[in-house]
Amino acid sequence: MAVKDNRKRVDVLNRKAGFNFHIEQRYEAGMVLWGGEVKSIRNGNVNMGDAYCVLEDGEVYLLHMHISEFKQSSYNVHEPMRQRKLLLNKQEIKKIEGKIKTKGYTLFPIRLYENDRGILKLEIGLGQGKKTFDKRDDLKEKDIAREMQRNKI
Repeated sequence: MAVKDNRKRVDVLNRKAGFNFHIEQRYEAGMVLWGGEVKSIRNGNVNMGDAYCVLEDGEVYLLHMHISEFKQSSYNVHEPMRQRKLLLNKQEIKKIEGKIKTKGYTLFPIRLYENDRGILKLEIGLGQGKKTFDKRDDLKEKDIAREMQRNKI
């Protein structure tokens, strides 16, 4: 008989990602985290609004993701805005590096979630930035879809 898992799953979205970028490719990456950071993320004390990824020496790092300090930790306190290493395959890193060298491509976090085994994963996207007229078009499409949904009911 299977045991039910009653705890709440972590699922944090970066809403700015879909609004500011055309997402062309998605990757799933692990993160190097300390114990207090994991507990703080599970409590929901994380902000990915201004986060982005960089490539340094063949490794991918996540910058400007704010994870609040865990209140109950005693001596192993982490820095909230520290640089965090992302765990990807070498082949994926080489593909990403080739695309980023192309003009206009960037790497950004989309979603932070907990998988079935309870491991925190970060979904990162590779894409190009949107222009203001692209953003306006997206808003118009969203308004049209909302209006059609209202008229359906």
